[in-house]
Amino acid sequence: MQPVLFLSHGSPMTALMDTPARHFLAGLGAALAERPKAILVVSAHWESAAPMLNAVAENTTIHDFYGFPRALYQLHYNAPGAPGLARNIAEILQKAGFQAGVDEARGLDHGAWVPLLLAYPEAEIPVLQLSVQTHLGTAHHVRLGEALAPLRAQGVLILGSGSFTHDLRRFRGSEAIDAPETPDVTAFSDWMDEKIKAHDVPALVNYRSLAPHAVDEHPTEEHLLPLYVALGAAGPGAQTTRLHQSVEFGFLRMDSYAFS
Repeated sequence: MQPVLFLSHGSPMTALMDTPARHFLAGLGAALAERPKAILVVSAHWESAAPMLNAVAENTTIHDFYGFPRALYQLHYNAPGAPGLARNIAEILQKAGFQAGVDEARGLDHGAWVPLLLAYPEAEIPVLQLSVQTHLGTAHHVRLGEALAPLRAQGVLILGSGSFTHDLRRFRGSEAIDAPETPDVTAFSDWMDEKIKAHDVPALVNYRSLAPHAVDEHPTEEHLLPLYVALGAAGPGAQTTRLHQSVEFGFLRMDSYAFS
C-alpha cells in the first residue's frame, strides 16, 4: 500500500538552491519504502472548473514562471505519462459524482516537476497530474481524495504539492532566505500541525475561520488544497508523520507530511 504525501514545493528555485527543503526532497525517493508504479500529483499550479487529469504518453516540462535564472529553464523532467490510468481515474471520479475530464496535451507544471526532479531524478516512473478547483473549497478536495484512495493499493503514489504557508505579498526580493520565522507563521503552522496529526478533518476543513492568521497565510487557497486531497486519500485512522519542517524568507513554511 502506497502512502499519501503532502509536499511544500516552494519557489521553482527549490530545484537549484542549497536549502533544507531541497535536501529533504532530494532524499525523499530513497526514503520511501516502496517504489511507486505511478505518481499522481495534485498540483496547486493547475486550477480548473472541474477535476482534470493530464493524459499524455510523455510529459513535457512547463516552465510556468518568468524572471528566473537561465539555468532553471534548462531543467526538464520528461517522465512518461499514464494516459490509460488518467482515463481510469477520470471514470472513478465520475462514478463518485465529479464531472472529471482529461487533457491530452498538458505536461507537468513546476508544482509537479520540481519535487519529482529531486526525489526521482531518473524520470522513469509514469507521472500524471490532477487539477484543483479553488472555488470549491476544502471539503470538496477531501471528497476528491476519498474517491482516489483505492489507487494506493494499485501502487499509485498520491502526492499533493502545494505550500504550508503562501503569502507571497510579503516578498520584496531583499529578504534573506534564512530570515527568522514571523510569529504569525509559527502560530498558524503549529495549529495546522496539531490538527493534521490528530486527523481532525472537520477542524481542518474549517481552518479559515478556526486557525490563527489563516487568511494572512493563504490569501488564496490553491496552495493548501492539495493537503486536503491527501487527507481524504489517507482516510480515518491514518498514521501521520511530519517528514520535514523549515521556513524560507521568514514567511514561507516548507512542511511536508506522509500519511500511511
